[in-house]
Amino acid sequence: MAERTAESTAKPETGNSAAIAEAFADGPAYVPYLAVGDPSYEASLEYVRALDRGGADVIELGLPFSEPIAEGPTIQGALVRSLDGGMTPDRFFAFAEELDVDAPLVCMTYYNLIYQYGSGEARSASEATGDTASGGPRRFVERAAAAGIQGLVVPDLPAEEADPLREACDEFGLDLVFIVAPTTVGDRLDRIMGRVSGYVYVQARLGTTGARDDVSEQTTESLDRLAEYDVPKAVGFGISAGEHAERIVAGGADGIIVGSALVDIVAEGVEEDLPTDEVADRLEALSRELKEGAERGHAARVGAAESR
Repeated sequence: MAERTAESTAKPETGNSAAIAEAFADGPAYVPYLAVGDPSYEASLEYVRALDRGGADVIELGLPFSEPIAEGPTIQGALVRSLDGGMTPDRFFAFAEELDVDAPLVCMTYYNLIYQYGSGEARSASEATGDTASGGPRRFVERAAAAGIQGLVVPDLPAEEADPLREACDEFGLDLVFIVAPTTVGDRLDRIMGRVSGYVYVQARLGTTGARDDVSEQTTESLDRLAEYDVPKAVGFGISAGEHAERIVAGGADGIIVGSALVDIVAEGVEEDLPTDEVADRLEALSRELKEGAERGHAARVGAAESR
């Protein structure tokens, strides 16, 4: 887990997954997101493979939940299409097992699905303490690890209630990624950063997910606030073009997370009834643009540092 460090030259101990650590070790990481099963299981397999061909360093796979509070209409639409197509946690894990990609896989989902996995009894996150750690959270993480998942992102899980999931992730070697908003400061920031591993998802702006035409000024402020924490910082929310990726990485990010701009391509394919391979080509092309933009930003940052 991440710790504050006064020695910037010290080797960081950032998490459980060696594959995720490696993804951030040499230059900026491109982390794309797609909802699994959107618009179908088979098409989704091809789309995720296209992200991998396009240069993905880590791939976030969305496991749909019926009340995705952090998502804007673009990703909500993807999750609805996935649910309508019959996606379930077990099908999600089968999907991960079937994928043949180089990038490590991270599951993004909501805590209710994790906690109830393997049990018909619903509980709240606040009840997930003590002996219940061996229940839903542990079962879910064990199954995820068996399927090849390397980490979890759980937008609705408060850091204060994350210990059972944190313990399960440590037991089975998964990273637990938290989202830090522009307004997250003080003790709450310390609590989050004391439990995060792998990388921290830096929310570039307030609000829900969705592609934007500009880069928020809040991004630089958030990165500055996180500078003293020894864990990779990946910025998401609103990135839709190589230019955005370049500016964000040049400004200090260790990676970029892109979801809505990619999901938009899938949605257009559904609306226009495009062949799967054409949609996959578009996803691969945008992925290459984003990855190349991130690399330009990293080169600019290194060059600026060397000239000082």
